[in-house]
Amino acid sequence: MELPSPLRQAVDRFLEGIPLDELRSASERLTRRYRSETRDGRQHLDDVAAVRAYLAARLPATYAAVRACMDHVAEAAPDFEPKSLLDIGAGPGTVLWAAADCWDGIETATMIEASAAVRGAGQALAAETALPASAWLAGDATGPLPPVEATDLVTLSYVLDELQPAAIGPLVERLWALTSGLLLIVEPGTPAGWSRILAARDRVIAAGAHILAPCPHEKPCPLAAPDWCHFSRRVARTRLHRLTKSADVPWEDEKFIYLAASRLPATARAPRILAPPRAGKGRIGLKLCLPSGAASEETFSKRDGELFRRIRRLDWGDRLPAED
Repeated sequence: MELPSPLRQAVDRFLEGIPLDELRSASERLTRRYRSETRDGRQHLDDVAAVRAYLAARLPATYAAVRACMDHVAEAAPDFEPKSLLDIGAGPGTVLWAAADCWDGIETATMIEASAAVRGAGQALAAETALPASAWLAGDATGPLPPVEATDLVTLSYVLDELQPAAIGPLVERLWALTSGLLLIVEPGTPAGWSRILAARDRVIAAGAHILAPCPHEKPCPLAAPDWCHFSRRVARTRLHRLTKSADVPWEDEKFIYLAASRLPATARAPRILAPPRAGKGRIGLKLCLPSGAASEETFSKRDGELFRRIRRLDWGDRLPAED
């Protein structure tokens, strides 16, 4: 997956003239904070240098993960056509770009972000393109939010990893109360990220939510540590991305986990592929999460006819097609 051309070009213009050594140094500091899931009272993107590093090195992967989640949502709820977006911890507008690319009916967006440096970058990037009309408001995910109305699509992307565990439940409940259609939460695809998603999942189910994705059910997660649920999306690195990360490989794999909770039930339930398919001669093995609430290892062969041919085109994170 690549960034949309307008976004990539806007980022290049925004970073034009910034010394590469400065971007590399800031990128290394930002990467250490993300990987260690540092919680020291500071935001990951709390200064101009960190924002520049995010745009150069983290934006492509975050965009790819969020956009992949939205693809899964659109598949599970084809009639969901949001008109309004509320994004908490909006960063430079990564979710706004992904949502506008997935649903062309979005008309308005409210972007809540605590860092003035990030809000400035997001507004500058959005101003150069035909994105939905957006309002950028100051607000902290753990503090009082600005007055906002219930919104079709509410999103929280790569934010829970910055919070203390005790703050997750109350924040998720507040966001669910603001959701008139669908709440989407995205986290890094680590065991800790999965644990945070499970905590959020428990809260919204208790509040009456229907889970659209990735789970095909509202029952307890069938996986147990050391296993965990997560997905992956391959990201094409731009030249600036490679130079900032001192990388030779023209791609990277972003691991993520997410939760899509809806006010309306799913129209259909289908097993979800939980790991890369294991292809052999004339057969494919799949690890599946089933609508029954169980996890299963199943093998499909040429004897399954058209179903097998369709399964051969599927990948990690996809839903299993229904048998004809």
